[in-house]
Amino acid sequence: MFQLELSAFRAKWMSELQPSSGGKKSVPKTADLKRRQEIAKEEKARELFLKAVEEEQNGAVYEAIKYYKSAMQLVPDIEFKINYSRSPDPDRGGSYLEDSENDRKIDDLLTYFQQQLTLCDGTMKLCEPESDTTQLHISALPFEVLMYIFRWVVSCDLDLRALEQLSLVCRGFYICARDPEIWRSACLRVWGRSCTKMLPFSSWREMFLERPRVRFDGVYISKTSYIRQGEESLDGFYRAWHQVEYYRYLRFFPDGQVMMLTTPEDPLVTVPRLRTRLPCRTAAVLRGAAALQQAGVDPPFLPHYLQVSHQSAFSNKVVAEQHTNVNKGVCL
Repeated sequence: MFQLELSAFRAKWMSELQPSSGGKKSVPKTADLKRRQEIAKEEKARELFLKAVEEEQNGAVYEAIKYYKSAMQLVPDIEFKINYSRSPDPDRGGSYLEDSENDRKIDDLLTYFQQQLTLCDGTMKLCEPESDTTQLHISALPFEVLMYIFRWVVSCDLDLRALEQLSLVCRGFYICARDPEIWRSACLRVWGRSCTKMLPFSSWREMFLERPRVRFDGVYISKTSYIRQGEESLDGFYRAWHQVEYYRYLRFFPDGQVMMLTTPEDPLVTVPRLRTRLPCRTAAVLRGAAALQQAGVDPPFLPHYLQVSHQSAFSNKVVAEQHTNVNKGVCL
């Protein structure tokens, strides 16, 4: 009887101790859950902050402010907890080293291709048909005729990009596209008499690619954006400021013609209108002429002196003595 009462007392005592011990075990679980919630909150704030940075870089200032505000509401000092540095990609670095080693094996690709060409009847054959055909293949043309065709590819527009694409067809076309006379004519067309000597460059092609010049195979685009204050409204739905964006387009041609357009339209819409010299539907396109005055390039932030004056109806006169051009266009 005494043993039964003792066993019942022990069982009751153990049952009373179990809730308290369970509460002690739940303390680490609660701390771990709280730590996970803090990590999740910080990660969410980091995503919002990086999204705000992206929107600001894209020019969406209003959306960027909204994301900045949401991120700082979660973690007020999130700006100082973000690491903007990116570690280098090991795979990318390995491929770069591998490509560099392959480039060292073939220092002079032109000489290598010339050695690989097959000789037919004692003459160098630039290319061969991939399959048998009854039609006349381009390899049957003489070398002089092929070079004449390559000059037509470059044309008077100095389309050297098309020439480079043509050189990717085969080894023989690569050799034809590296003809020094083609690149010499292009250099003379761009710089005139100031490039009679090839030095300090090793080839005319290197001069054309490395020497500063105006590009004719695209459009120079300058994007300008600024914030303009708007009218305030009582209901709060009207934004009190506006972001104004517009573009300046410059299209140069080898014969000295220039087309300029200032418009808020996107480059995807505007660039196709400036591809040719034909009259454009847009009346705002200005036409003019440009000429290279010197062989060198102006140093950056070089002041250009001019005489411009403006006088308003209130007898206020503004005289501009000099201006500095710091905009850098992008050629597409």
